Amino acid sequence: MNLALKYRPKTIDEMVGQKHLLDEGAPLRRLIETESLPHCFFYGPPGSGKTTLARIIAATLDKPFYEMNATTLKVEELRKIFKTYTNALQKPLIFIDEVHRLSKNQQEVLLPFMENNSALIIGASTENPYYSMTAAMRSRSHLFELESLDEQAMQAYLEHVLRSEGIEVDEESRSFLVSSSSGDARAMLNLLESGIAIEDPLRLETLRQIRPYAMQAGSSEDESHYELTSAMIKSIRGSDIDAGLYYLARLIEGGEPAEFIARRLAILASEDIGNANPNALNLASSALSIVKHIGYPEARITLSQLLIYLASSPKSNSAYLAINQAQKAIREGEVLRVPAHIRTNAKNYRYPHDFGGWVEQSYLEKALSFYESRGIGFEKNLSEWRKKIKGDLRELPGP
Repeated sequence: MNLALKYRPKTIDEMVGQKHLLDEGAPLRRLIETESLPHCFFYGPPGSGKTTLARIIAATLDKPFYEMNATTLKVEELRKIFKTYTNALQKPLIFIDEVHRLSKNQQEVLLPFMENNSALIIGASTENPYYSMTAAMRSRSHLFELESLDEQAMQAYLEHVLRSEGIEVDEESRSFLVSSSSGDARAMLNLLESGIAIEDPLRLETLRQIRPYAMQAGSSEDESHYELTSAMIKSIRGSDIDAGLYYLARLIEGGEPAEFIARRLAILASEDIGNANPNALNLASSALSIVKHIGYPEARITLSQLLIYLASSPKSNSAYLAINQAQKAIREGEVLRVPAHIRTNAKNYRYPHDFGGWVEQSYLEKALSFYESRGIGFEKNLSEWRKKIKGDLRELPGP
């Protein structure tokens, strides 16, 4: 018996969660129902329904379904499938899991077939594939983000399975099945299946022995790991070391993976400290690398060291605000051509090193301003360096 397979949704209406994409009138649902769906890529956490959704789309559109994985995909396989359907009226749906692992060569092979609509290509990834896809692939497809299933959706799904299978589970065990699975429906059903294979009726103690730590996150009965993570970040941002350590300990004791915590701290190092103390990012990068290799229990020491350093550092969100402003300008249509004199192989480009390190010339078609230094910590030094480079200061100030 494989509960996850047995109770995999078969239609859009049976899908668990993803209301933002699949409710009546939602964009993805409308594209499917009107048979207007272009090539697309789904990304989101494990167990959120990416593969299931691709299967449902194939069934809804009555398309032959081919499931592949980018790590083992062979170009010859793709060519064979495309050749099979060369003159067919109904084109296949090719689903590629872990699509962010597609090589540039594999993407280039797909391009002409995507262009000619020889097949409907759908990819899936737990990571945002935008950064691994070439511009040509992105221009021929849409990206849709699937969200982690919320507690209400997980409970409803679990109740449906328990009722259908006639399985008796007490309230405490039901709560643990949901909370410890952190929005991963497949993980929840796998835990249930293992539990009932051991005993009937199923006890909470047995479930805890099978899964001593929550999936992906340190959830507690009263507060989700998202709340604890947010509280830790806010404490560090507020330079409160002890509060930060308290929430870090809560996350560790709740089974939060060390890598997840290190990633969050690395983001904070750029977003909330930035160039006020550039070394914060170096230390965060080192910590992320270290915890990947050593794991718990020793990783807790590295995380503690990093947290204390970040909380003690001067804070500036200048870099965060600057890139937000730049992206906002582009989304609002501020798309400028690269000036002719700084294009590749331009003849009239003025090489700054030939002019003592800096020379007056424009790098944009028109002046734009996004970055504003706060003058906090090392940011002040950087501002003074820029002025010095441009000749606005005669000499750098002393330490």
